Amino acid sequence: MKIWEKKTNFRFNKEIESFTSSKDSKIDLFLAPHDVMGTIAHVIMLKSIGLLNQKDFIILIQELRNIYVYEILKNNFKIDEGIEDIHSQIEFLLTNRLGEVGKKIHTGRSRNDQILVDLKLFVRTEIKEIVDMTYSFFDLLLKLSEQHQNILMPGYTHYQIAMPSSFGLWFAAYAESLIDDLLLMRTAYCIVNKNPLGSAAGYGSSLPLNRKMTTNLLGFKNLNYNVVYAQMGRGKMERIVSESISSLARTLSKMSQDICLYLSQNFNFISFPDHLTTGSSIMPHKKNPDVFEIIRAKCNRITSLPNEISLISSNLCSGYHRDFQIIKERFLPIFEEIKKCFFMFQYMLNHITVKKNILQDEKYQYLFSVEVVNKLVVEKGYSFREAYQKVGLDIQNGCFKPFTKSCYSHEGSIGNLCNTQIRNLMQDVLKEFDFDQLDQVIKRLIYSKIYFDEFSKNPIFV
Repeated sequence: MKIWEKKTNFRFNKEIESFTSSKDSKIDLFLAPHDVMGTIAHVIMLKSIGLLNQKDFIILIQELRNIYVYEILKNNFKIDEGIEDIHSQIEFLLTNRLGEVGKKIHTGRSRNDQILVDLKLFVRTEIKEIVDMTYSFFDLLLKLSEQHQNILMPGYTHYQIAMPSSFGLWFAAYAESLIDDLLLMRTAYCIVNKNPLGSAAGYGSSLPLNRKMTTNLLGFKNLNYNVVYAQMGRGKMERIVSESISSLARTLSKMSQDICLYLSQNFNFISFPDHLTTGSSIMPHKKNPDVFEIIRAKCNRITSLPNEISLISSNLCSGYHRDFQIIKERFLPIFEEIKKCFFMFQYMLNHITVKKNILQDEKYQYLFSVEVVNKLVVEKGYSFREAYQKVGLDIQNGCFKPFTKSCYSHEGSIGNLCNTQIRNLMQDVLKEFDFDQLDQVIKRLIYSKIYFDEFSKNPIFV
């Protein structure tokens, strides 16, 4: 039976079941460890308010921990055919192994607040991994910036040769971009880090649930207090988180596009070893940047998700709707997608070769036209407009003489990258994430002995 069925001889239409739940069992495997964690916290709370006796409490906690450690962590867990979702599977396993006591875990809960808790616990964990990977990538970019800070390259506007740049400037630009991306993710993390458990189907419960206790047990920063709003957060949370991931994806996509251009023969600024590029089936000279083209495409697809979620959820009234199930199918996989992009990008950049003496090519002589203008201003007393017009006419008349020495010294320019300041900015952002809490949640819910204070009934972990 499904957990919402009322009679034993009921047979749900198979075509309807397939249409409404066909992907749930596969997608919900992402949520398995988090559903167990949320259930353990709920069981502890039920014991503290007297809705579970000591015997039932002990066997439920032990079996939930067994499922977590020996099945989920060891990849031996699956959702059986005919089981609707992860919540139903956990309850089925407990009931099958422990008897009627397994059904008590649903007391005071709805699948609506269960999925909200699962999603938030999942997203918190994934954000931590993404932030760690982002920082590792950031660190590599700054190291490459410092390694190649004196190697000049052309800068472009409108795809036209503009002014001198450097590889130090280019690598560090993307490093600083990641800081703003993580600022956005920090905001998303704050929105995620609120506890919806106890909101049930969106209208609370007549049972004396202790929502602050489950908030502390699960390491949430605070509650979603209003139970209606807790449910309204479904769809909103996914959209905000996907927007923060999309910001990272846009940074990776833009840099991928640069690399695809710079690797081409028309630019020829960088190269990669042969074993990291692909060839053509007909043109023997080709070295194609397939990795970066795929990263670009995957990241561009990720950036479409916030709009997709918005379109699905924007005209829904308050309360739960099955439309959210469609969001889950697209939302959960993007974390693995962005992590793979980071991994491959970092792997490739560890093997990048930067070309020297690029600007010796005659076609780049006009890169220094602004330097010549500035020299006239400083040394000859020209106004900028007069100097600009003179150099423009010299170029037009074919008598321009390039001045090829760059003298940039202000903050964030070729001669003063300010990478130390950029590192400090990143450290300030990282300090705002309280990831230490996540490890503490696993330690106390999975691996600690649990006692209850005789007077307060609060759990004590040893």
